[in-house]
Amino acid sequence: MSTATSLEQPTLNAADRCDRCGAQAYVRAVLPSGGQLYFCAHHARQVEESLRPQAEVWQDETNRLEEERSASL
Repeated sequence: MSTATSLEQPTLNAADRCDRCGAQAYVRAVLPSGGQLYFCAHHARQVEESLRPQAEVWQDETNRLEEERSASL
């Protein structure tokens, strides 16, 4: 399992939507089968403990939420 950086995976964008609620996704989990799951920050926190150990890649860009919030002030 690895934590992806922007060099390994493309940055998530507004077109990437949470599989649970449809909000903008800030986390992508790549499974061993090659499948990908997308989560907003809220739902990523809910599933991280159980899903992250199973994921080949856990791409977490939730830090962008604080950056975007700071930029809008």
